[in-house]
Amino acid sequence: MRAALAVAVVAGAAALTGCAPTVSLDPAPAAADPECAAIMVRLPGTVAGADRRDTDAQSTAAWGSPASVLLHCGVPVPGPTTQRCISIDDVDWVEDATDEPIYTYTTYGRDPATEVTIDSTLISASTVLTELTPAVGSVPAEGGCVGAEDVG
Repeated sequence: MRAALAVAVVAGAAALTGCAPTVSLDPAPAAADPECAAIMVRLPGTVAGADRRDTDAQSTAAWGSPASVLLHCGVPVPGPTTQRCISIDDVDWVEDATDEPIYTYTTYGRDPATEVTIDSTLISASTVLTELTPAVGSVPAEGGCVGAEDVG
């Protein structure tokens, strides 16, 4: 019995040493929203060729080693803004380039909102957003971005 347990422990330790460490993140304020759970089960295993990593907070995800894409569901819903808005397959993303080349994109017109932070020196932001859009698009749109030409 002890020999079998020892073999199991050694095998488990060997399996764990090959894995990337868990990415430590903080949950967003509305991480427990059921819509976040719907997003989380739809997230892909890879984005832009980067493998998904384990995280230690509810409604979060990370991809890449080092982690070059971080996702938080349940962030505050953004209000009207003058920041750039990108529409991908009917999902609007507000772009925050304050920390360029690290970009943060937040869904606009969806509650709860999802935030994706991307290190653009390591991975293509447009590819990441395109590949995450089917999952975050599961939250129904309640509005969308408008430009000056849309306001009459």
